[in-house]
Amino acid sequence: MAKKEMEVVKGLDLPRYMGRWYEIASFPSRFQPKNGVNTRATYRLNQDGTIHVLNETWSDGKRGYIEGTAYRADLESDEAKLKVKFYVPPFLPLIPVVGDYWVLYIDGDYQCALIGQPTRNYLWILCRQNHMDENTYNALVQRAADEGYDVSRLQRTTHTNPPPEGEEGPKDAKGIWWIKSMLGM
Repeated sequence: MAKKEMEVVKGLDLPRYMGRWYEIASFPSRFQPKNGVNTRATYRLNQDGTIHVLNETWSDGKRGYIEGTAYRADLESDEAKLKVKFYVPPFLPLIPVVGDYWVLYIDGDYQCALIGQPTRNYLWILCRQNHMDENTYNALVQRAADEGYDVSRLQRTTHTNPPPEGEEGPKDAKGIWWIKSMLGM
């Protein structure tokens, strides 16, 4: 049986979407360390209409990050179907990796969002705060299940209070987090 077409947000207000988002839960990814905490993404609109992406996580007390670019997959569509491109490895950017970033849901205040992609292999629950009330979380999990995601794979992201504000902590300048995550560590 074929999976149904996912519902994607239409008319996403990109300037309003910009800023910092905290990962509340996600499917495990080989691109993130298993012991990552305080995972977040910061988006900034570029003058050419693309989006600067900064993904950060702290692992073993060090800040790991990768920067990339997001852009509309179809300039003629008002659906929130974006492509995101990173170059890997981050310490020697040679290979472009492009993925889908579909906004499946965003609340009216642009405070929480559900992000997925067409294969349903990746899923993120994001929030402007580093915590989310259980009712909102459960509603987003149910929405993901309704879209055909195996929500049993969701893992909550650990956050400290207060969260790191800037680029606190020593940087993982050698990209060890990326190598460890590729090896499943």
